[in-house]
Amino acid sequence: MATFVKQSALARRHFLRGAGVALALPLLEAMTPALRAAATSNVPRRFMGICNNLGVLPEKFFPAADSAGKGYTLSPYLEHLAAHRDDFTVMSGVTHPGVDGGHPADNCFLTAAPHPSSGGFRNTISLDQLAAERLGNQTRFPSLTLSVNAQQGQRSLSWTRGGVLIPGEEKASVVFRKLFVTGTKDEVAAQVKRLALGQSIMDTVAEQTKSLERNIGPTDRARLEQYLTGVRDLEQRMNSAAEWETRPKPVVKDAAPVDPTDSRAYMEKVRLMYDMARLAFETDSTRFVALLLDSVNSPAITVDGEPTNDGYHNLSHHGKNPSKLAQLEMIDRGHMKLLAQLFGDLKARGEGTETLLDRTMILYGSNMGNANTHVTTNLPVLFAGGGFKHGQHLSFDRERNYPLPNLFVSVLQRLGIETDAFASATGTMRGLDFRG
Repeated sequence: MATFVKQSALARRHFLRGAGVALALPLLEAMTPALRAAATSNVPRRFMGICNNLGVLPEKFFPAADSAGKGYTLSPYLEHLAAHRDDFTVMSGVTHPGVDGGHPADNCFLTAAPHPSSGGFRNTISLDQLAAERLGNQTRFPSLTLSVNAQQGQRSLSWTRGGVLIPGEEKASVVFRKLFVTGTKDEVAAQVKRLALGQSIMDTVAEQTKSLERNIGPTDRARLEQYLTGVRDLEQRMNSAAEWETRPKPVVKDAAPVDPTDSRAYMEKVRLMYDMARLAFETDSTRFVALLLDSVNSPAITVDGEPTNDGYHNLSHHGKNPSKLAQLEMIDRGHMKLLAQLFGDLKARGEGTETLLDRTMILYGSNMGNANTHVTTNLPVLFAGGGFKHGQHLSFDRERNYPLPNLFVSVLQRLGIETDAFASATGTMRGLDFRG
C-alpha cells in the first residue's frame, strides 16, 4: 500500500536529534514556504490616503450600478487604470454617515467626524494619525502630511486625537530634504539637545503631577492618569526622535525635485507629491501618508499642456455648461493618469516576495459625491494594493449608502492593529477580503 505523507513547511534551523547528537539539515524544498513566510512577515504594511476635495464627474467615474463584482465594465475614467485593474477595487454607494456641509467635509475625509459645518464642531483623530500612534515609532517619521494648494490652517487630512489640525507640507523640495538630506554635525547635535531639554521638562512635569495624587479624588485621579499617559507617550516619541537624529538618512538615486513656480502647475505638484510618497515608502522613512489635493483653492490650471480658462472651483459648478464639463473631464482624466503612474511605480519596486503596491494600501477619493451640487453622499472611492482581493466593483445602494468608515477598520486590521471600530463604522468592509 502506498503511503502518502503530507508535506509541511520546515523551519530553516531544523535539526535531527537523537543520542545526544543534533544534526542540522541542509536547505530543503520543504523549507521554502517557511522562508517565504518569514521574508513576508518582516516586510511592513503601509497606508496612503488621498482626497481631491472637488471629486470627479460621477457619470464618468462610476461603473454602471448593475455592472458589479469581478466582471464589471470599466467606466470612461477607469479605462486609464486598465493596466492595474486587478490591483484596485472601485466602490459606489458609500459615504461617511453624518458628514455633511459640502466643502468643510474634506477635513473629515480621514476622520469621519459628523457635521463639520455645525457650530462648535471639533474634529476627531484621522486614520493616518491613529495608525501613527500605534506603529509610527518604527520609522524615522511617524507619518507625513502633505498637501497641494491647501488653505493652510484651515484644511488638512491629518488631525490629532485632540482634534488639532496638522498642516500639510506644500513643497516637494522641503519633503525631499526632510527625508534624505542630513544636517551638519552641529545641526544634528543642536536638535538632539533640544529633544533632551524637552524630555527633562516632561520628566519634571510628571514628577510634580504625581505628587498631587495623594490629595485628589477618584475622578481627578483618572484625569491625572490620562494626562500622565500622554506625558509618557510624548517621552517615548521624543526618545525615538533623538535616536533617529543620530542615524544617517537613506540615500536615493532620484534627483531633488524642483518646485513649480507657475500657479497653473497644479498637476505637476500632484505628481511630485506622489513621487515623495513613493520614495518615503520605498526607503521605509514612514509608513503613513495623507495627501490633500485642495482643488477648491486652485486657480486655472494646465493639464497635458492644455490650460483651463477658469478656476478649478468655478469649473466644478458647471451647471451642465458643455465647455466647463469638457474642461472638468480633462482635469479628471489627468488625475486618473497620475494615479495610474503611481500604481505602476509602486508595482515596479519589489519588497520581500511582493511589490511595494502589494504592501501599500492606497485610498483615493473625495468628500464630494458631486461638487456641482455639494452633496457628500455616493462618494467616488478607489482602494488599491495592500494585499486585498481586488479587480472588482463593490456596488452599494446609491440612495441609502453603505458606511465608508468600515473600510477604515479593514485598513487598521490589515496593518495589524486589533480593532473593530472607527468613527461610525459597523464592522469591516463588506466584500473586501484579504488575499492571503
